[in-house]
Amino acid sequence: MTAAPAAPGAAADSPDTTTAAPEFVRSAAVLATSTGEDYRVDIRSGRHHLTADEPASAGGGDTATTPVGLLLSALGSCTAITLRMYAQRKQWPLETVRVHLGYEKGSDRSARITRRIDLVGDLDEAQRARLLDIAERTPVTLAVAGATPVVAARSKGADQA
Repeated sequence: MTAAPAAPGAAADSPDTTTAAPEFVRSAAVLATSTGEDYRVDIRSGRHHLTADEPASAGGGDTATTPVGLLLSALGSCTAITLRMYAQRKQWPLETVRVHLGYEKGSDRSARITRRIDLVGDLDEAQRARLLDIAERTPVTLAVAGATPVVAARSKGADQA
């Protein structure tokens, strides 16, 4: 027996393909504050305090790592933590993860990040390959590679901060 065609104007028996806008829940927050005329920035991330600055050659005081240094630090630490977590869950003998990162500028004003991952431990080639594959999908890797948009939020006045 075949089904009768839907009457004109009637909804077809197909799944709803509309999707609702995603809801977002904040999982991390940082406050970066610059005061004075120098380039030093005080950063608060939870209960942790960091600073950033520019090198003297760029007019800074060279009192802390650069913002790009912090970006590379975030990428490297996220990579190392994610690989360590995965190896622990799998009970693989991963002893050390070293993530070497570089920020390179091209002659055409382009830029790229290079990343080399050293995995120390008695891992077989399949385990090493799997860990390197996972490194391509860590949260910070995806954010840096362009998978996470930066959305402008409404600014508050200084007296409302």
